[in-house]
Amino acid sequence: MRAYGFSEAGGPEKETFLDVPVPDPGPGELLVRVRAAGVNPGDWRLREGTYGVAGPAVLGREVAGTVTAVGAGVTGFSVGDEVFGGCPGMVGGWAEQALVTASFAARRPDSVSPEEAAVLPVASGTAYDALDNLGLSAGQTLLVNGAGGGVGVPTVQLARARGINVVGVASPAKHDLVAGFGATPVAYGDGVLDRVRAAAPNGVDAVFDLVGGEALRTVAGLVEDRSKLLSIADKTLVAELGGRTVERDRSTAVLDSLARLVVSRELDPCVKQVRPLDEAGAALAEVEHGHVVGKVVLVP
Repeated sequence: MRAYGFSEAGGPEKETFLDVPVPDPGPGELLVRVRAAGVNPGDWRLREGTYGVAGPAVLGREVAGTVTAVGAGVTGFSVGDEVFGGCPGMVGGWAEQALVTASFAARRPDSVSPEEAAVLPVASGTAYDALDNLGLSAGQTLLVNGAGGGVGVPTVQLARARGINVVGVASPAKHDLVAGFGATPVAYGDGVLDRVRAAAPNGVDAVFDLVGGEALRTVAGLVEDRSKLLSIADKTLVAELGGRTVERDRSTAVLDSLARLVVSRELDPCVKQVRPLDEAGAALAEVEHGHVVGKVVLVP
């Protein structure tokens, strides 16, 4: 079958279309005919070698599709089910058929499109888990550092759905997007702490960082309780600062919860581009350059 991935770890020049066999689902896995697949920053990082995958490998870590085969020991799913979920080993989704981890899969509601469902496991799943990790109550205030990005946008929405106030640090070009989902946007750069304090005069109760580096170091001091400091962008620095990274759940229960929030329109998956698999390289390049607004989806 036709798929898109990379021949060996490295830059974009290592990306290529691949002719690979249809995989057999192992224990705890589903095989699905892919209807849509998400594009994430982790895809280009995997291609670069960040996660130790040497290649060749098929890119794509989240999909929505139709179950065509069920692996040993799987219960609750049958051939013909419309599902969405995460791919084993963070690979394999940008193909005509792909494996999905059954314990990190859920049935797709009819009112949720394959394109919307395909982008829930990674970004929205991370946002959901981060909020569970932080344990904030309605009325408390969360600072999202990088609120206009792929994880930031669902974090804002999910926090607001829980009654949490949100201040979102984002580039000015994304302020309307962030504000539209109920957060108070502030700009990066010199004076950011003053802007955050003006937006949240009673202080912030937690910080979720999606940027890392000096941007993380700058906002970390806003919370004295460092158990309320999370980052997925800079695991080394957040640990040095006394915070932690997000403990992921990756369960059917989380995906079911996210799907219900999409059905109720409390969560907009914010799919802004749907592109054919033929344009996988261009789609990944846009995400790698970091200027995409909303989520990008590939359809075989």
